[in-house]
Amino acid sequence: MAAERPHVAVVGSGDVIVELYDIAMEIGEELARSGAVVVTGGLGGVMEGACRGAREAGGTTIGILPGTDRRDANPYVDVAIPTGMGELRNGLVVRCADALIAVCGGFGTLSEIGFALKAGKRVVGIGTWWIAQAPSDEPEDVIAVEDPREAVRLALEAATSAH
Repeated sequence: MAAERPHVAVVGSGDVIVELYDIAMEIGEELARSGAVVVTGGLGGVMEGACRGAREAGGTTIGILPGTDRRDANPYVDVAIPTGMGELRNGLVVRCADALIAVCGGFGTLSEIGFALKAGKRVVGIGTWWIAQAPSDEPEDVIAVEDPREAVRLALEAATSAH
């Protein structure tokens, strides 16, 4: 059996904001160069940026779509999975990944962060939600970083130890 490649979800705003798109592209590129599979919600903004960066670096991308039509995926998604679940697909994005990188984002991103923390997965964030937790046996908080390469390093470290 071939070695399992780490799967890292990249989540964030679906709106096209040039600075965030560029950060997501760099993250996708770095993940692909490291041999990871990039998992996103398959649409625009941060999701498209991550897929584009990964694709241009020769990587593999998966888009877990909210609707029922594969054609709704951004043009850089290799494997489009239509769910017909709307925003509920956020849980599937998280479950398909070993770690999560959040870039900015709104309430959809917040839900993905929450699902990831609940599932015990590492969450690394760039300009995203910070979540304080009461002391418990629950997973640690979101690790805040400013550098996309540092985000990738921390996510891959967690993803490879998950195997």
